[in-house]
Amino acid sequence: MALRTNQDTSRAAGTLGSCVENATDREALLTVSDLHVHFVQHRQRVYAVNGISYELAAGRSLAIIGESGSGKTVSCRAVMGLLPPTARTTGSVRLDGVELVGLSEKQLCRYRGTGVSMVFQDPSRSLNPTMRIGPQVAEAVRAHLPLDRREARNRAVHLLERVRIPAAARRCLDYPHQLSGGMRQRVMIAIALACDPKLLIADEATTSLDVTTQAQIMELLLELQEQSDMALILVSHDLGLAASYADEVIVMYGGRAVEQASTRELFAHVQMPYTQALLQAIPRFDRPTHTILPVVEGRPPDLTHLPTGCAFAPRCERADDRCRASAPELAAPGGGRHRFACWHPCDEPAPDGRHESS
Repeated sequence: MALRTNQDTSRAAGTLGSCVENATDREALLTVSDLHVHFVQHRQRVYAVNGISYELAAGRSLAIIGESGSGKTVSCRAVMGLLPPTARTTGSVRLDGVELVGLSEKQLCRYRGTGVSMVFQDPSRSLNPTMRIGPQVAEAVRAHLPLDRREARNRAVHLLERVRIPAAARRCLDYPHQLSGGMRQRVMIAIALACDPKLLIADEATTSLDVTTQAQIMELLLELQEQSDMALILVSHDLGLAASYADEVIVMYGGRAVEQASTRELFAHVQMPYTQALLQAIPRFDRPTHTILPVVEGRPPDLTHLPTGCAFAPRCERADDRCRASAPELAAPGGGRHRFACWHPCDEPAPDGRHESS
């Protein structure tokens, strides 16, 4: 998507936030409760997801934001049941009232594609380079619907038309390498939508595309979501994308949700210093040319040896001994829906009167 100034971002967030506040509460389609995922590798445990919880209703969109290694992709693969054998998952993932954690691979296959589907980051690695586009889409259709080859082929053409691929019938005969990056991603969306899922997860689906194509893909996803009242999870490191396209935002760090709110509330009142650091790193048009972008100093935590206190404390200018001694729970001190995990949130003076960089 195109980069925005802070004013543009606030305007977009305000519009979406108003929709969130004015919308009638709907029953949750997806409920994730205290989800933990760790991997056992070389006699070590990698604590990838550490107690994330959220709800998502049909027709709503949620952005899960964070740096690489924050746990956002693993948490979504846990929803899909697409984790490797070394993964150990606890907690609850309920999709339309059905508990998915603990189901066998055969049982999960009933829900993949029809209940929940996923668009991955790199279509070049997801599409079979030796198969034509049409048969790959038709294969996804026939995996779940009782259609013969001809019916599946006709539905494949319809799906490609639905994601705005021109001359869809002719494109069915092309191989993936004959399509542009944006077209390949549209094919992946067509495959994901083949059986009209209730929930679509887009995992960094626009990262490898130019900004114009990114915007086109995101507008397409939102249009398709509106047509089918589908729930949508956007996984990204880009807070600008969340501001423009999501109803709610979860910011993850070290496998935990560290801030969670409606889009409008989060961008109007950032509380977690990590979220603030991510916002400051977004390029802005009102900065002079050749300005060095702010960066979050330090490295993400080692997920095999998570610290006792706040995982962001070693990189945080507001951290003190309390932060290093104990990790705060994700909570809403004011009783609202804006939750954050920080002893010294951004709307309070820095501890000990220490100086903070702008």
